Amino acid sequence: MAKDPIARWAINHGMYVMGVDTPRAFNASYLDYTLAGGTAEKIQCPTLVCDAEEDMFFKGQPEQLYDHLTCPKTLMVFTTEEGAGAHCHPGAMRLSIARIYNWLDDILANTSA
Repeated sequence: MAKDPIARWAINHGMYVMGVDTPRAFNASYLDYTLAGGTAEKIQCPTLVCDAEEDMFFKGQPEQLYDHLTCPKTLMVFTTEEGAGAHCHPGAMRLSIARIYNWLDDILANTSA
């Protein structure tokens, strides 16, 4: 963390998000998040799962979640060719946000109030 600003940000941000005080506790906090026990199958609302073609952090996990969902679901894959193949699509934020908002617009248009 002392020499890598990206690692420092990721770990500090992760500690904040998870409400823990140490990098070790941050890593351990991930053990509380699992698809085991039918957690994903309990989701009932339409769900968008986004994936990045070259995600370096969570490769394969979006597809795993998508496969477990039983609700209306969409898997949206962002590609390297689009400039959006990295985790969170930093090379193509306008594209990713536009596609996500288009999905949301379609869902809300087809949902009874």
